[in-house]
Amino acid sequence: MIIKNAEFFAAYGTNKQLPASQKAEIVFSGRSNVGKSSLINKLCNRKNLARVSGEPGKTGTINFYNVNDFYVVDLPGYGFAKVSDKERRRWDKLINSYFESGRNINLVVQLIDCRREPSNDDYNMLEYLSYHQIPFVIALTKGDKLNKTQQNAAVEQFKEYCREFSFSDIILTSTLKNFGIDTLNSCIESFL
Repeated sequence: MIIKNAEFFAAYGTNKQLPASQKAEIVFSGRSNVGKSSLINKLCNRKNLARVSGEPGKTGTINFYNVNDFYVVDLPGYGFAKVSDKERRRWDKLINSYFESGRNINLVVQLIDCRREPSNDDYNMLEYLSYHQIPFVIALTKGDKLNKTQQNAAVEQFKEYCREFSFSDIILTSTLKNFGIDTLNSCIESFL
């Protein structure tokens, strides 16, 4: 897929702000600091499209990006972000409202750090996506932190971790070494 246009569209902090779904949506979901913004930037071939932060929990809104003729949607990260319980509940409500609002979700790219076993939050999201029959692919991030043998072992291990869920594929990625990006791009294109 050739990205001809990629620009920030809007950020929504409450479920009442979410607009009606008018285009296909490719959704990026994962823990805080798993690399969602970096992966969105790499896939869209833009350095600063999605804001990258070294501090977990900076994305507290659902961010929409206009990419070609569809939206890329960046959900708030879940997990270990240092935010208040009130803010965490707001994020949960926002994410649930997003998924329950009858949107044109073509694919969810579920990001998981390849160096760590999926967290309870990761498993909850995988279960949610499977139960609601939302198509998703698992993008293992930070693959450059492993050697080739470890990379292959990580992919096999994640197939085992996730075997009970109805995912479309598991793709090992690295935004630093630029691997898995073309495969993920092709996967996304096949769902549009």
